[in-house]
Amino acid sequence: MYERALSPINMGGIEVKNRIARTAHATMMARGGRITDELIAYHAARAQGGVGLSILEAAGVHPSSLLSLANLDDSIVDGYRALTTAIAPTGMRLFQQLWHGGHIYPAPDGGPPLAPSDIPSHIAGIAPRPLTRRQIDEIIAGYAAAARRCEQGGLDGVEIHAGHGYLIAQFLSPVLNRREDEYGGDLEGRMHFLMRVLGAVRDAVSPGFVVGVRLSDSADPRILAMSDVAIVAARIEREGLIDYVNMSYGDYYALHRQVGGMDAPTGFQIPFTAPPVADSRLPRLLNGRFRTLEEVEQVLRAGEADLISMVRAHIADPDIVAKSAAGHPERVRPCIACNQGCIGRVATFGRLGCVVNTAAGDETRLAERLIAPAARPQRVLIVGGGPAGMEAARIAATAGHHVILAEAMPSLGGLTNVYRNAPRMGTIGDIAGWLEQEVYRLGVEVRLSSWLDADDIVAEGADTVILAIGADLDPVLRQVQFPADTVELEHGARIISSIELFSERGMDRGRSAVVVDELGHYEAIASAEHLLAQGVAVTFVTRHKMFAPGIDITLRTQSALERLHALGDFALRVGTQLIAARPGSVEVRPQFGGRVETVAADTVVWVPIRPGQPALAGELEARGVSALCIGDMLAGRNLQTAIREGHLAARGLQSSAIVRTPEPVDA
Repeated sequence: MYERALSPINMGGIEVKNRIARTAHATMMARGGRITDELIAYHAARAQGGVGLSILEAAGVHPSSLLSLANLDDSIVDGYRALTTAIAPTGMRLFQQLWHGGHIYPAPDGGPPLAPSDIPSHIAGIAPRPLTRRQIDEIIAGYAAAARRCEQGGLDGVEIHAGHGYLIAQFLSPVLNRREDEYGGDLEGRMHFLMRVLGAVRDAVSPGFVVGVRLSDSADPRILAMSDVAIVAARIEREGLIDYVNMSYGDYYALHRQVGGMDAPTGFQIPFTAPPVADSRLPRLLNGRFRTLEEVEQVLRAGEADLISMVRAHIADPDIVAKSAAGHPERVRPCIACNQGCIGRVATFGRLGCVVNTAAGDETRLAERLIAPAARPQRVLIVGGGPAGMEAARIAATAGHHVILAEAMPSLGGLTNVYRNAPRMGTIGDIAGWLEQEVYRLGVEVRLSSWLDADDIVAEGADTVILAIGADLDPVLRQVQFPADTVELEHGARIISSIELFSERGMDRGRSAVVVDELGHYEAIASAEHLLAQGVAVTFVTRHKMFAPGIDITLRTQSALERLHALGDFALRVGTQLIAARPGSVEVRPQFGGRVETVAADTVVWVPIRPGQPALAGELEARGVSALCIGDMLAGRNLQTAIREGHLAARGLQSSAIVRTPEPVDA
């Protein structure tokens, strides 16, 4: 079925067992620059799942620029050996990406970064120090020494990162490289640093050790055009300096081009990254939000690439290759491309995670291979069939418990059944569909259209009760920034929730609308996009000082703003308060001073922070039943939290048997 995807390929002096790869991506699991047991377990899980090639996250080669891994001295070698020993039985090949960030990040000590010229990046916000010739020589020597350590540690190859706006890409840029020596000027001069790095690395390793390069253009072609990247790729291939080329797309000026979210189609990078290396005789590694081996197979058969990267897909499910090769692609847990766990969690918690896979990044504790059959299977009643409830049911059933899943609605899925109808959120339904399928496959007793009150729950006599009934969907109209203020609501003003907006898609919303975003997540963005697509003029009002801060770290806000402004009449008001809602208009003003302004609004869409629903748990407690409460019933939050709490509740069932207190006896 996947003849091309599962066929081997030669890269330099080695054979890779299939065409499925995982390109370098930040996990932040290293500590002090060194490889940890957690990092080994993370990569070993994917190796056991059958992937052919993995490239370790960027390792700094010079003390002036470090992220998580540091390949600065021989202390890294033992870590490499431990990792390669762990994955050796699987046959997965392992490369290390070697990196210097240039002006993107400050130096580790907080000082100014080093770069070709003194042009600052918008990320660091610090003018860099132009590299001296001595420093250039030091960094080149650092690349060579780091490559030598990789070979000593038992790795199969290295990849020189020359894309995404990092140091080498800065040298290649006619805008960021203003040097007047041999490292600047025309493209030939701007290539000189890369040529020296590759030459030094080649000289430092054995002939059979693989050397590759990662290349990309800039979001702004004036900074670095793909046509120049094509010339660079052809030149280094012609010089015999590389064994493969890894093509990517974009830089820090538009990060969503590198890691496309739900709004990006499968293979979104291919039209930009395949043509520059179409005539290459070297293996071409491309990526672009691929989730299934079938998608990979199509691109490989078309001849546009020789290997395809599936990073986020493997974070979501380490066993993609094994499950698909065994004839069960439907059992692959789908990546939903939300970027909330893989990228967002790195930025917020300092460690990789995954919305749909709670074990990702925590394999030493939570890998599902560690789930053992329950010594004393319990009768588990789960009330609520949204993502939290379904994940709890899935894990409990995997451990051998008898699970009853009761859902008040006629179908499972909870609010995903609403939000899958929202613009650019269709993939959210994929994980709900997968969870539902797994729940039935594992033999969970599913009861639909079953609304249970406290008496019903007590009557079930379950050993454990898990409540996952969701948040209060009808919260009080109250603004978070000014909770003592009351919004003046005039009779006839049309105020609806985002849930109503997506549930009643055929309704006429008038010619103008105001979306009031208290939450700061994607819900308000989708509301605005939905209305704009219907030809409704939208004013986006938010208490936050910036647009959708809750998802900015997921790289989805820039592309959203581009779409919203392109769709129609869209106005953005940050740091703004709703004062009153009247028929056909609202009154708003800046939160911390300013005049009241009237804005046309036939419809007001209110996107609130939703409270939980604790009443049912309280009623059960009064009857002597202590239930486990998970997900949004504690407080409205997000999909990642819901699935994680469902997972952890079920993993802890052996120590959480229901506690019953004696019923009071009437005198």
